[in-house]
Amino acid sequence: MSPTRVHSGGKTASPSTARAINDRLALALLQREGPLTAGQLKQLTGLSRPTVADLVERLRGARLITVVGEAGAERRGPNARLYGIVADRAHLAGIDVRTDRVTVCVADLLGRTLAEASLPIAPRATGEPGRPAAGPPAVAAAVDLLTSTAARAGATSLHTIGVGAPGLLDPATGALGSNTGWLPRWHADLVAAVRAHFPAELLLENEANLAAVAEQRLGAARDRDTFVLLWLGGGTGAAVVLDGALRRGASGGAGEIGFLPVAGTGGLPSASGCEGGFHSLAGGPALCDLALRHGLPVEGTGVEAAERALRAAVAAVRESRGERDEREEGGGAGVPVGPAEAFLDAYADGVAIGVAAVSAVLDPGCVVIGGECGRAGGDELARRVAERVARMAPVRLEVRAGTVGGRAVLRGAVLTAMDAAQDDLFAPEG
Repeated sequence: MSPTRVHSGGKTASPSTARAINDRLALALLQREGPLTAGQLKQLTGLSRPTVADLVERLRGARLITVVGEAGAERRGPNARLYGIVADRAHLAGIDVRTDRVTVCVADLLGRTLAEASLPIAPRATGEPGRPAAGPPAVAAAVDLLTSTAARAGATSLHTIGVGAPGLLDPATGALGSNTGWLPRWHADLVAAVRAHFPAELLLENEANLAAVAEQRLGAARDRDTFVLLWLGGGTGAAVVLDGALRRGASGGAGEIGFLPVAGTGGLPSASGCEGGFHSLAGGPALCDLALRHGLPVEGTGVEAAERALRAAVAAVRESRGERDEREEGGGAGVPVGPAEAFLDAYADGVAIGVAAVSAVLDPGCVVIGGECGRAGGDELARRVAERVARMAPVRLEVRAGTVGGRAVLRGAVLTAMDAAQDDLFAPEG
């Protein structure tokens, strides 16, 4: 698809402005389409041959593009040269901060992964072998992890770092914080330590927002400019994308659907906690309680236990229909299909309440279900939720399971860092 042409409203653009527009147009094409010949750039941009020749030389001189190969049957001559973005012009990183884990990824200017590593964090102050304790030891270990991962990637410096974490972000200060009290202090300390140790631009974003970026660019929402990503995990939240842009709200709280007051929770949320809100119907703890009430086994605690219980129920239902996936083999063993069906239906009932509320207020046309529990429920949960919302909501809504997987927040962080780095490096001088 050709990029949108830029017009000057009937006025003649200055030569420098025209060059800047043409350069960005060519770079956007190379970023999206991959290596192209000068002839292909001419065709896709609509520019003249001399203009394309000039911009190619300018971009090569700025070390933004280079010859990466040849095209055509004969593979010879200037017309066959393939030009591509200089991917090692800058390095960037993404960091996904969980309550029990930190994962980092170092990538090139095109967002391609060069090295990735993960560090489990012990929930107890004493720590565990191979797992630094939450607090200063975890912060120091996470900074070391990023340093060593960058070294493995051959990155002597990082241009931009994207960080995804749970909780509210103040749009005025960019600071991570929460009035719920459940987020660990070391998350904010880690952000401060990364700022101090790496002379790079640091972009901090809520986890659900980054997952939405990944789903829109790489996953279930690639055909959508307007949609909502519903995050179901240890916490409950949402990302709102309207007309292609993330909407964060006046105080950064757009999408905090866990605080939505709903019936059936036995209480109301408060300014300091979302218990009694939608979180009490759809969050990880609620899911574990629901599984136990339906007689299903729950192993362990926390979001991992909720994810396992949901995966086992989905596997049991799929096996009963002869739809067992090889990756799910044995996943539903010992789980009776009747209670598993009832459990999935009951969970979908709760999730659908929040989705219907989102639909009635925003009319997004599409809700993508993500997060640890959303991934575990997959298409089986999405289908059930869609059926229920169709009976409650007055507008048409498609419910989809996220497809990027467990690395959605990390990929969103890398993509956000990539966009910022390209905006900086591709900006015209002067």
